[in-house]
Amino acid sequence: MKHRLRIIVIAGCVVVATAAIVLYNHFSSRPGIGDAGPVSDKAPVAAPAAGRPVPVEVHVAALEPIDAGIGGLGKLLANEEVEIVSEIAGKVEKIQFSEGAKVRAGDLLVKVNDDDLQAQLSRAEFQRRLLSDKLDRNRILFEKDAVSGEAFDQIETDYNMVEADIRLLKVKIDKTEIKAPFDGVIGFRYISLGSYLQPSTPIAQLVDHSKLRVEVAIPAQYLDASLIGAPLMFTVRGDDTPRRARVYAIDPRVDDKTKTIILRGLYDNADGRLLPNMSVTFSISQRQGRSLQVPTEAIVPEIDRQRVWVVRKGRAVPVAVTTGVRNERMIEITDGIAAGDSVIVTGLMQVRDGARVEVVSTR
Repeated sequence: MKHRLRIIVIAGCVVVATAAIVLYNHFSSRPGIGDAGPVSDKAPVAAPAAGRPVPVEVHVAALEPIDAGIGGLGKLLANEEVEIVSEIAGKVEKIQFSEGAKVRAGDLLVKVNDDDLQAQLSRAEFQRRLLSDKLDRNRILFEKDAVSGEAFDQIETDYNMVEADIRLLKVKIDKTEIKAPFDGVIGFRYISLGSYLQPSTPIAQLVDHSKLRVEVAIPAQYLDASLIGAPLMFTVRGDDTPRRARVYAIDPRVDDKTKTIILRGLYDNADGRLLPNMSVTFSISQRQGRSLQVPTEAIVPEIDRQRVWVVRKGRAVPVAVTTGVRNERMIEITDGIAAGDSVIVTGLMQVRDGARVEVVSTR
């Protein structure tokens, strides 16, 4: 009985499963039910991008006047400046300059007493005369083999040593006369008549400001070899008169802290109106003329290039550009865009290649 019941149950399961398969095949073969319809042999067309256009502000590129320059603060340095010091110990015997007076190169400024050196020189010169006569006699005897070569060499050595002593004493005596190393104006003196000087004792400051060096610092990114010879215009504090120098040297190092580089210009101060250490406001003109320019914020820097976004047929298009000189507000474009191109200035974070844009204002 149980065996027949089991057979009936198995047969019933087979019938139900077969019926389910037949019904599934019947309904799945009919179009429009659980199906998107017959498959087309054409590729599906992508739907247009949804969303509103990105609102942007643009700058219409055009040839504009350019007076590319760099500006900032600097200072004036003397053409030559030195602290006059004593090179020898001794008492001040003469002071031959007046404070604030002009002096010429080689002028005697201070005389240090040299009596002891002069006495030593007289003694050495007397010894030289004696040794000179002795050397002449022994040379004749040496030629006749009357004296040994060793004896003659000793006398000749003694003579040469005295000659060296005389030269040294003359150098020391010369240092007792402290002279101006170049033309300039002598400052206040730090010594008095009768003072006892030691080596390196300061005497006065000597300054040549017939020419002045204008020292300025510029950001390192503006460094250009063409700056050599460029005009450097400056004014001093309290005087708006524009003055002109010319850049003659560029420091080969960039300051590690400020990322600036030092330039120096030379100014002819023949009238003597300007003095060293005055503060100046300067500008260096790099080029004048007309060129394509865009606002600096329109530039998008990348790893190996720079680009701008341009509006073409209502859509944003990236364009690689080459830049030139710049100032605080505008930057020159030397390649990549043309006059009349609408360069996007705002909304740069939202635009994508080919994105629809709406120009809300024009600069």
